Amino acid sequence: MKKKQPPTSDRPRRKGPASKVEKAGIAPSRTPRGGAPAWQAADQAFEAEQQRYEDPIPSRQLILEVLGAADGPMTVDELIGHFGLGKLSQQDALGKRLGAMTRDAQVAQNRRGAFGPVTSMHLIPGTVQAHRDGFGFLVPDAGGGDLFLPPRQMRELMNGDRVLVRPGVQDERGRTEGIVVEVLERASRSIVGRLHVDQGIAYVIPDHPRIQHDLLIPEDALAGAEHGQMVMADIIEPPGRRTLPVGRVTEILGDHLAPGMEIAVAVRAHNLPHQWPEAVEREVAAIPDTVRPQDCEGRVDLRDLPLATIDGADARDFDDAVYARKTPTGWRLWVAIADVSAYVVPGTALDREAFERGNSVYFPRQVIPMLPEKLSNGLCSLNPQVDRLCMVCEMRVLADGEVAQSRFYRAVMRSHARLIYDDVAAALAQPDGAAAQAMGPLMEPLQTLSGMFDALFSARQRRGAIDFDSTETKIVFSEARKIEAIVPVTRNRAHRMIEECMIAANVEAGRYIEKTKLPTLYRIHQKPDPLKVQTLRDLLAVRGLKLGGGAEPEASDYAAMLASAQGREDTQVLQTLMLRSLMQARYEPGNAGHFGLALTHYAHFTSPIRRYPDLLLHRGIAHAIERRKVADFAYSEQEMTAAGAHCSMTERRADEATRDVATWLKCEFMRHRVGEEFDGTVTSVASFGLFVELDGLYIDGLVHVSNLRNDYYEFDPARQRLVGSRSKQTYALGQPVRIKVVRVNLDERKIDLELLPMAGGSSDVKLDKEQSRPSPRGNKRKRK
Repeated sequence: MKKKQPPTSDRPRRKGPASKVEKAGIAPSRTPRGGAPAWQAADQAFEAEQQRYEDPIPSRQLILEVLGAADGPMTVDELIGHFGLGKLSQQDALGKRLGAMTRDAQVAQNRRGAFGPVTSMHLIPGTVQAHRDGFGFLVPDAGGGDLFLPPRQMRELMNGDRVLVRPGVQDERGRTEGIVVEVLERASRSIVGRLHVDQGIAYVIPDHPRIQHDLLIPEDALAGAEHGQMVMADIIEPPGRRTLPVGRVTEILGDHLAPGMEIAVAVRAHNLPHQWPEAVEREVAAIPDTVRPQDCEGRVDLRDLPLATIDGADARDFDDAVYARKTPTGWRLWVAIADVSAYVVPGTALDREAFERGNSVYFPRQVIPMLPEKLSNGLCSLNPQVDRLCMVCEMRVLADGEVAQSRFYRAVMRSHARLIYDDVAAALAQPDGAAAQAMGPLMEPLQTLSGMFDALFSARQRRGAIDFDSTETKIVFSEARKIEAIVPVTRNRAHRMIEECMIAANVEAGRYIEKTKLPTLYRIHQKPDPLKVQTLRDLLAVRGLKLGGGAEPEASDYAAMLASAQGREDTQVLQTLMLRSLMQARYEPGNAGHFGLALTHYAHFTSPIRRYPDLLLHRGIAHAIERRKVADFAYSEQEMTAAGAHCSMTERRADEATRDVATWLKCEFMRHRVGEEFDGTVTSVASFGLFVELDGLYIDGLVHVSNLRNDYYEFDPARQRLVGSRSKQTYALGQPVRIKVVRVNLDERKIDLELLPMAGGSSDVKLDKEQSRPSPRGNKRKRK
């Protein structure tokens, strides 16, 4: 929709229609002779505008007030007349501000070029989530239910576009359809995919599953790319109602199945920042290579305290170190975290790039760090036997595992050892064994830490935290960077010991920062949606189980449900069902507690090397430690809200990218196993088929409903099963099956399976509600 430009000095201006706003008590701004315009006195943000601009104009807030009080949308001319903006520079600035407010979905423009508040025009701003089959959804900026976008509305849209939508009618499935009014911002400026050349016509098939349009490539825009290669292409023309988008190749990534191609594709498909701007490299080069004496001034000296890091064998960045000492009433626990805020300063190019990345992204055998290696693996990594700046949470832990007192301070430390989870677990399991002897003098503090862990874990159980016990996996590669196997990873005592220490520090950080009144980010995990809770109750009832807590169960009710399910064959199925009912955790400046951990206060404090929210929290704690005023903090509530939304997005982006890489690798691995037969377990049931995990491989494939022969099958969502219309043969969640791999489509990341008869001659099993069911081996853990 074309926006009307502000009037020029040689074009007559219409006076603002006084009736539109005077009826609401907001009079037009008539400038007294020699005096300031009346709008300046009415504008609460005028002082700030005056400091930023030589010729200030009405703030966004005042514009919204005037438009909201008017009895209809107002044109640029009418707004200029209402505010009495006589200078050409002010008129131009108002037009630009209205354009920015339109992009930010604060106002919308109708067909005659008049502006009105989005809320008054009954429009919903949001982000398009596309589906490869042609339809999509609008995810509203303000939250709430998604709006369905049918294929006719999606013709001119791409995944990630920000649009204004008017709610329409409900379709036959009860979904509210959205009618696109305006595209606010195009998100997709480039795509990555596989180039196809067919009868002289070149096009890129996007690798991202949510991009539904192929990209046409003119002959003079191929840049030397050949059929079958993976390429990066810029979009030079967006899709139209009857036309595909048009692009040009900007980068040739290489052959389709080249080693490492899966990561190169995922990085670009999900727009992960992966190259350091020159300004960042210059700033990092100016940072000293070591901690200098002057850097330690004013800090608590903990270099003699035997702090140690405990991480995985392949870890390269060590952002936390711990030490516990026994006391007459319990323990004193030190959790030392790398002081990234000492090196990454707000407003610098390094800080802007870290914010843009939001977090480190961990792919198999490769990491895209949030901070350059000089910091992430160097100065900000708590490497052994070197001085490091740190932020410390020192806690007094009582014998019952409750934290009675804590304090935060900046310190300088020296890690006394770099320990590995498996070695620590082995030493604790056999205090007289070889692993314990190798620990030397560190064995005693490790045993103290282990004893404190028992108390912390008991406190966790008492408060009713949910403790899912699921299987994580690790991909094993060959020398040629091809997948050889997928193996389970066991969480041992050392893992849980460090996890409890980190949770304790995160809780105390949340409590501390709330007292300061500073706007920083909490890790929020809200209560489950009541509709999902009811669905869960229905599914549990089929298995003869009941979730306590009424309409709003607490975490303790989930924990009790898990405890009652222990020993059943379908324990993992029950965990999967409960996980699906929970909300996704996110970052917000308002404290709403953490449902899954059963905590009233929780903030991410322990990983500022790899998570930007932790860095923001460190800055807030440092500001409070130095006793500076709240008003002098570098961030406002509004800025922190935006930062929380951004960091939540980058977290989801990283999850999607790593999931895509894992799926690519699994599909590539299974390409050579087409025709082979496996035992498996049904891990998910949908109207279109069954997802089956192959036993021992931890890989999922789909048995499409069309491959369930000799009957028509209906989906029973309450019992998560497919039921034959005539035979009543049943396929249900958790059911053991025998399958054959029949097809692998690497482009679409699909593994197609076919059911085979089980031992005894039948591939169909009827499950009564009283029967227990074998469990799928899920590989998903709830993010804390």
